[in-house]
Amino acid sequence: MLDLSYEAPKPKIIAGAKSDWELVIGMEVHAQVATRAKLFSGASTQFGAEPNSNVAFVDAGMPGMLPVINEACVAQAVRTGLGLNADINLFSAFDRKNYFYPDLPQGYQISQLYHPIVGEGEVLVELGDGTARVVRIERIHLEQDAGKSIHDMDPALSFVDLNRTGVALMEIVSRPDIRGPEEAAAYVSKLRQIMLYLGTCDGNMQNGNLRADVNVSVCAPGAYEKFRETGDFSHLGTRCEIKNMNSLRFIQQAIEYEARRQIAIIENGGKVDQETRLYDPDKGETRSMRSKEEAHDYRYFPDPDLLPLEIEQAWVDDIRASLPELPDAKKARFMGAFGLSDYDASVLTADVTASAYFEAVAEAAGDGKLAANWVINELFGRLKKDERDITDSPMSPEQLAGIIALIKSGDISGKIAKDLFEIVYTEGGDPAQIVEARGMKQVTDTGAIETAVDEIIAANPAQVDKAKQNPKLAGWFVGQVMKATGGKANPAAVNQIVMAKLGL
Repeated sequence: MLDLSYEAPKPKIIAGAKSDWELVIGMEVHAQVATRAKLFSGASTQFGAEPNSNVAFVDAGMPGMLPVINEACVAQAVRTGLGLNADINLFSAFDRKNYFYPDLPQGYQISQLYHPIVGEGEVLVELGDGTARVVRIERIHLEQDAGKSIHDMDPALSFVDLNRTGVALMEIVSRPDIRGPEEAAAYVSKLRQIMLYLGTCDGNMQNGNLRADVNVSVCAPGAYEKFRETGDFSHLGTRCEIKNMNSLRFIQQAIEYEARRQIAIIENGGKVDQETRLYDPDKGETRSMRSKEEAHDYRYFPDPDLLPLEIEQAWVDDIRASLPELPDAKKARFMGAFGLSDYDASVLTADVTASAYFEAVAEAAGDGKLAANWVINELFGRLKKDERDITDSPMSPEQLAGIIALIKSGDISGKIAKDLFEIVYTEGGDPAQIVEARGMKQVTDTGAIETAVDEIIAANPAQVDKAKQNPKLAGWFVGQVMKATGGKANPAAVNQIVMAKLGL
C-alpha cells in the first residue's frame, strides 16, 4: 500500500553543509497543447517545418490582425484540468504580458493571469521508496509560446524562427509542495504520463514540447511546516527560478547544484538574490540570467482584442464523459483483475501504448500474470536491446499471446518458448504453425521419456551410485534427458520418472 501524505519527508542533508536544510520546490510546467493549429491563428503547429513557414499574420504581429480563439485548445486545457482533478472555471479571460524579445513579434504574450481556465487540482506522485505524495496544482492557464532565436548559424548574426510563435501552451503551476530532486523529476514524469493518456500533449521534452521552470529555495527544518499551517511565504527562503528545463535528469542535477549554492551563500553570511537562472549541463551548474521579474514588471492588463471566455457546464461534462481510464485507475485495475504486483502494474501502465499492448496479450492469452512476465521481461527487454519502441514492436499482441497459449497447453516448455519468441520476433509468423512445422512440440509421451531415461541410466552406472548416495545429483540425469530430447521433453515429467527409476 502507498503512504499518501502531505507530511514533509526527513530534511535532506546537502553534502558539505554545516547544518540540515530542507528543500522547497515549486514548478511551472509548460506543455504544448496537442492541436493542429495555434492558439489564436490557423497556422500549423508541425514540428521541424522550414523556418518561418508556419506563421500567420497575427503570429507575426502584423498591424490590424486580430486573434481568434482556437476552441480545440480550450477543450484540451479543460481535458487536462479534469485529468488532474482540478476545478474548471466557466469564466476565464486573457491578458497581455508585456516584454520585448526578438522572437516575440507582437511585443507581448497573450496569457491568463487574473482568470485562468483551470483552478486548483492535485497530482499523486509515487516515489522510489514505495511512498506517494500529493502535489497540489495551483492553476493551469493557456498562453502563447514565443519563437526561437538562433545564435550558432553565423558568427556575426542571430536569426529568428517564428514557427513556434503563437503555439498554444498550458502552464501548469504547482504549489511549493515538492521536497527533493527525485520528487521533482517524478512529478514532471507523472504529469507527462497523464497528458499522454489524455492526448493533450505529446510529452516530447527533446523538442521542447514539455519543459519546466523550477523554483528552488532552502529553509531551516520546520519552516516548511509553518508555511503549510499559515500560508505565509516568509517562512520559506528566497527562491531562484531555473528556466526551460527539458530533461528529467537535468532537473535533478540543477536542483542539487542550486540547493548547495544557496546553502553556501547563507552559511557564509550572504543573502540569496531572487533571480532567474539557467542550467549548464556541461558544467553541471546554474548561472544567473536576469533578476526575477514579478507580475507588475510585465505590466499585465486585459487583452482588449479578446472577450472573456465563457464556457458551459454541459460542454465540460461532455469532455469529462470522454476521458479515458487514467494511469492510477488502470494500475489499480491491473492489480485487481490480473493479480499483478505493484511494480509490474507500474511498469505496464507507465506508457499508454504499452498498457494497451499488455492488456491485449492478457485478454487473448487468458493469463494476466504470465502475460505480464513475458511482456516485461522478454518483450520490453528485447525492445530495449534493439533500441525500439513498443509502437515499433515486430511482434504483435496476438503473436505473443499465441506463445503463452502454447505454454499453458503444455505444447512447449519455457525453454522452447524462448526459442520460439526469438523466431517470431525476428521472422514473424504464427507461433502454433511454427511449432508444428519445425517439430518444436514438447514431448509429453511418458513412454518416450521413460525410454530416454532408461538409456541414460544404463550408460552411467557410476553416476547412478552417486545419485543414490546424494539425491541432489539426480538433477544431472534430468539435464541429460533434456539434452537428449533436444529440450522438448516435459521437465516435470522427466524429473518424476528419473526419481522413480532411481528409487529416490
